[in-house]
Amino acid sequence: MKFLLNMNMPTRIAPALEARGYPVRHVRDIGLARATDRTILETARSAGETIVTMDLDYGQLLAFSGDAKPSVLILRIPRVSPDRLLSRLMEAIPKVAESLDGGAIVIVEENTCRVRTLPFARESG
Repeated sequence: MKFLLNMNMPTRIAPALEARGYPVRHVRDIGLARATDRTILETARSAGETIVTMDLDYGQLLAFSGDAKPSVLILRIPRVSPDRLLSRLMEAIPKVAESLDGGAIVIVEENTCRVRTLPFARESG
């Protein structure tokens, strides 16, 4: 599993993930610090990466796009240190890895993980 960290993610999470065997890039390091969410989605899709973010916009874009990839892992942990974010991320990844590999929006909160498989079913009518 490969990750693309959004701008709102602390850069020090990248080397910590790499040390645990996960290929990871930060948008700042690849010249996308000011890129649109759609550009970041397309970059992650073409590289086979899961976006890690605290931004709900990616989930909304994917929900309405009908696309199954890229997966997005959204951390919803308020007022927390980078160390706690990393800890919670490392707790969650093994639990949701299969879903992320298949295409999903995963919301990681302090004590729970919610998974929505992509693509979302479109309502007919």
